[in-house]
Amino acid sequence: MIEPGTRLAGRYRLEERISDSGGSSLWKAIDEILARAVAVRTFDPEFPRIGEVVTSARAASRLTDPRLTQVFDADDSGESAYVVSEWVAGETLEQMLAKAPLEPGRAATLLYEAAEAIAAAHAAGLAHLCLSPRDLVWTTGGTVKLLGVATDAVLGDRYSDDPAAEDVRGLGRMLYAALTAHWPGPEERSDLPAAPATDDVPHAPRQVQAGISHAIDAIVCRCLGIGAAEPLAEPAELAKALRGVPRTPLPLFAGLGSAPPSPRPTPKRPATPSTSATTQPHQPPVQDPPRPPQGQDVRGPGRRARGAHAQRAQQQHAAQQQHAQHAPHAQPQQSGQVPPPRGRYDTPPPGVPSNATTVASHARKPANRALLGVAAAALTVIVGLGAWALSGGGSGDGNGAKGKKTGQGQKTPPPKPTTVKLKIQDASQIQRPVNNHPDGTSKKNPSAVIDGDPGTVWETQSYSNDHFGNYLTNLGVTLTLATPAKVSTIRIGCPADGGTLQVKVGASRAPGAMHMVGEQSCNHGELTFAANPAVQGRYVLVWFTKLPAGNKGLLNEISVSGTVG
Repeated sequence: MIEPGTRLAGRYRLEERISDSGGSSLWKAIDEILARAVAVRTFDPEFPRIGEVVTSARAASRLTDPRLTQVFDADDSGESAYVVSEWVAGETLEQMLAKAPLEPGRAATLLYEAAEAIAAAHAAGLAHLCLSPRDLVWTTGGTVKLLGVATDAVLGDRYSDDPAAEDVRGLGRMLYAALTAHWPGPEERSDLPAAPATDDVPHAPRQVQAGISHAIDAIVCRCLGIGAAEPLAEPAELAKALRGVPRTPLPLFAGLGSAPPSPRPTPKRPATPSTSATTQPHQPPVQDPPRPPQGQDVRGPGRRARGAHAQRAQQQHAAQQQHAQHAPHAQPQQSGQVPPPRGRYDTPPPGVPSNATTVASHARKPANRALLGVAAAALTVIVGLGAWALSGGGSGDGNGAKGKKTGQGQKTPPPKPTTVKLKIQDASQIQRPVNNHPDGTSKKNPSAVIDGDPGTVWETQSYSNDHFGNYLTNLGVTLTLATPAKVSTIRIGCPADGGTLQVKVGASRAPGAMHMVGEQSCNHGELTFAANPAVQGRYVLVWFTKLPAGNKGLLNEISVSGTVG
């Protein structure tokens, strides 16, 4: 029985159970040799993946990025298996967002640090796969810490064919939450209110919280696949993108500060639980300003206040004019007395010289002349534009137009691009290993698929079953086209029968960012994959998701057709 006071390895004294989940427990403990607090994870005897967790923890112990939680010890050789790691004291992102969203500059800085840390883990061959606001901590020492790299995925029995894309989505969800205090991911990973969505696609952050720039909104959308922009495929790409947006330095203490309350609710936003981010206590509600046109930034509270002062000044001025118009006529002024202000009169009031009207009309003439001059200039510009448009829009001989002019002023459509065989610049092997067991044999001869000789074959080793002996999930080749193109047809020679061959096309090498073209079984001949409509990209992925008969992958000539430009 593991209980408070238990000592593991003669040095780790368990003090407080922090949580229980899925057959394991997290404890706060004391390393009695080094006299410091540590986090210790213990396991129930029937937990099925103790060996995998310990192996992952040992791999994580080799990570050197200070933003990743350090693993000190891991052992499963005795009666009680355990993993010992750094005790992190501070405030999680979820705890911060329970108060209000973060100011956008600080949210960008916080997730930039997290993206760089995850990129360092991926460079060492490790991933997280289940990032949430509970895993990002702003410590009492003023540093960023990410919890659970490598180990949390095994604890949760999570796997991914594209761990880089999965972690980019996790980071994007955390950035979305930091900006809006709403969570766009699986419900079980956060207690924050769910992000408003349409057809299971979250609304863009700018639709949920005012004051978010277009640049950071676009980054979040690329992470989560919102809209048609090219998705980010690697944590390092996300870090690079965040490096280019305005960021606010983080403070030297826990608590990052929050964004100002949103001045208006989103018109299309469904009802969600309110948070402290949208309400200020002891203040009357403020009327919402009209929504600006598409593409303009929402005015902040300071600019809105200045507009209100200007409006009150205009109202006071109008009231003064109205009062002057209805006030009794001024009495004849005494010597040295300043005449009171007056409104506009058709005739001068008593006590005012008879030439006052003439003087006022002469004072207005320069303004009238200026207005007439502006109107004449505008009319000249309009007439000139009309003549330019009627004469063909300045197209000259038509070289700048997309099609040639024909009779009656019509244009012929530009010629359609011709489908051609696309030049392939390079071929390289690609694989998805399980638990870091890559197959080195597949790297030997990938160029055989583009050398023009059907007699040469790219082949893998023979496996014990059609699932790569449980060492891999996918295995194949990636083709790099000489130039980006719209790919319409891929023809593949596969001198085998059965199995499953999958084809993808994309602008990035990352499989998760590619567009699926199709899957087929080998037939000891040529397979044709048609992309309808054609897919824009520079990379073509051809890989086995299940091996053909003989449990060995074989490919010979591959050709790609499409249009360039």
